[in-house]
Amino acid sequence: MSEPTGLAGEAERLDAADALAAVRERFVLDDVTYLDGNSLGALPAHVPARVADVVRRQWGELRIRSWEESGWWTAPERIGDRIAPLVGAAAGQVVVGDSTSVNVFKALVAAVRMAREDGDGGPGGTGGTGGTDRTGRTDGAGGPGGPGPVRDEILVDATTFPTDGYIAESAARMTGCTLRPVTPAEVPSVLADRGGRTAALLLNHVDYRTGRLHDLPALTAAAHQAGAYVVWDLCHSAGALPVGLDEHRVDLAVGCTYKYLNGGPGSPAYLYVRRDLQHRFDSPLPGWNSHAEPFGMRSDYAPASGAVRGRVGTPDILSLLALEAALDVWDEEGVSVAAVRAKSLALTDFFLRCVGAYVPDGRVESVTPAAHAERGSQVALRCDDAGEVMKRLIERGVVGDYRAPDVLRFGFTPLYVGFADVERAARVLARTLAG
Repeated sequence: MSEPTGLAGEAERLDAADALAAVRERFVLDDVTYLDGNSLGALPAHVPARVADVVRRQWGELRIRSWEESGWWTAPERIGDRIAPLVGAAAGQVVVGDSTSVNVFKALVAAVRMAREDGDGGPGGTGGTGGTDRTGRTDGAGGPGGPGPVRDEILVDATTFPTDGYIAESAARMTGCTLRPVTPAEVPSVLADRGGRTAALLLNHVDYRTGRLHDLPALTAAAHQAGAYVVWDLCHSAGALPVGLDEHRVDLAVGCTYKYLNGGPGSPAYLYVRRDLQHRFDSPLPGWNSHAEPFGMRSDYAPASGAVRGRVGTPDILSLLALEAALDVWDEEGVSVAAVRAKSLALTDFFLRCVGAYVPDGRVESVTPAAHAERGSQVALRCDDAGEVMKRLIERGVVGDYRAPDVLRFGFTPLYVGFADVERAARVLARTLAG
């Protein structure tokens, strides 16, 4: 075990030099060391007053007039445009609403439908010419006028959060596809071998258990080269690190807003549809909110233009506007995704150093990659009695979480976590493990 002397002093100096330190005051915090923002972000201090205004004035006084006068009706697109720069997207491509699970279903089924359309030579497809369609992907099909490849498989991250797997299995049954679980590392070789049959992929940007950051640019490019569409789950990356949806020509993406975006428990998720694919986005859940004439009350469905196609039913206004208020933190001077990422890496580096200094050798094992390019904003430690250890940590004022069978997870939200928090967490962990 290495010498721990001086780490507390180093933490103090790092906090003093932290350009984001003042943002911590924008959150409701106490003496607890809160390292579970990768499950539920802390409450921004100004949100309760904003929600009170929504309840008392917008709902209580204006009532139904607020759909227009308070901007309720357009909130899903307006708030989507505020999330867009945090995931590297231009305005007009993100819509907020529904849960992550529902948005995964919409995106994955729509991806399969577009892939089938490409193979059939439908709108936007290649018609089996072996050329490149308007999305820049190669179809890999046969000669002129011939049919495209049979797209009858969906690849899903084998290590995904269970819900994504459940949804993918249902989407596969609905579309007549075979579901093929693969690890992200296996994706390039599987696509090289069976890419002509792959309609869509559902991948996680950051692994929820280990914190491993997967190579979104390379995997997206591999999917496109095989003629497939890719859906990215950004739940553990949005608000913590750069994503680059537009830069890397991601087709579709989904994510939650209650982790690093601090939108509150159960806050609505979001759906990204790349602009040039929006006219082809065929949702399996068409609703009146995504109709071209939502108040026309027509019996036949005609989809709206743009990202609005991703909407389904009446938006959850209270949680939606709480999220909108929470996003104000990102308007603070000096707050940017780049600054957050730099601090995130510094925090996780320092935590690993402190764990190495304080915790006896062999008691825990980090399953989070050491390389910055492969690390999200959490550290996962394998520990034989992880569940019981986490209970004792929480009793001692250090809140992380546990994932079966043996993982202690510690999430680092740079907007309100400091280096002293990190040092204390490692010190309390060592004391807890010592009994």
